[in-house]
Amino acid sequence: MSGRIRHLLVAIHDLRHAPRAQLRKAGSLARAAGARVELFHVIDEPDPAASWPETGTAEFVTRRRAAIAAGSLRKLERLARDPAFRGVRVSCRASWDYPPHEAIVRRALASRADLVVAATRHHVPGARLLLRNTDWELIRHCPVPLLLVKSSRDYQRPAILAAVDPFHAHARPADLDARLLTAGKSCAQLLHGKLHVFHSYMPLINVAMGPISTAPMLTIPPELEDEHGAQITRAIDRLAASAGVPRARRHVHMGDVAGELAAATRDTRAGVVVMGAVSRSALKRLFIGNAAERVLDDLECDVLIVKPRGFKSTVSRRPAVAAAA
Repeated sequence: MSGRIRHLLVAIHDLRHAPRAQLRKAGSLARAAGARVELFHVIDEPDPAASWPETGTAEFVTRRRAAIAAGSLRKLERLARDPAFRGVRVSCRASWDYPPHEAIVRRALASRADLVVAATRHHVPGARLLLRNTDWELIRHCPVPLLLVKSSRDYQRPAILAAVDPFHAHARPADLDARLLTAGKSCAQLLHGKLHVFHSYMPLINVAMGPISTAPMLTIPPELEDEHGAQITRAIDRLAASAGVPRARRHVHMGDVAGELAAATRDTRAGVVVMGAVSRSALKRLFIGNAAERVLDDLECDVLIVKPRGFKSTVSRRPAVAAAA
């Protein structure tokens, strides 16, 4: 979201149960940005071609696949007529492809989407919204900004909380914080909200000893701990000031990032947390800033994932199954 949003790709997982919060939020963003919306569904029914020629002729397989695709498209078109999209240009597409996260990435690239909007789901009735495997894979592989809808609350002049790390821990690219602030500022402007900046750090005793140290307990003079906190606060102040974020909306916490970020989202009543996905080559995967993956499941608000400049997805541009509606 570093520039104008012109095209939103809304990934619809379950056509039987309309994801109302996802539709409402995509509609509000599209109206505010003057953008068009594409509702996209990856067909997950068994492919009739998989058992051909045992169960029918090539003509039968073609007709059956077309019928399933047409049925999916009709359901998408019903969603496109939802009041959430009043005044918004909406198109629909259903594709045979696998796995779902790769299909979504391929469609995002082919359609030149500026933002992908995906909904999380309840794991059990009445439980909070949690991330599916497809969500995690999208976080790791989607090259365009990804909005994960976790909350059913509508956007009403929300606080947008950008989680930054100017010390570039865990091999964060130097420009990622600037991209997070730019994305957060754009989101705040579209939703008539306010941008906040968050950073969490550990006390010096943890930094000096490390997570698995067996060395004797170190004694850190209080003045050194105070200076450590002051130095971090000054760095956050410089970063926040560059984005025009006033002091009252800068949140520097000492403690574990999972708990502190969750507390900050509650204190600010954040509608969206903006986080960066960065590479950790030793594990050949992507993590979220300096936070463990459980941070995302713990958050009760929506999450906007932003990749570093120059990120290249490893997902092939060629579909696993070459058919679409």
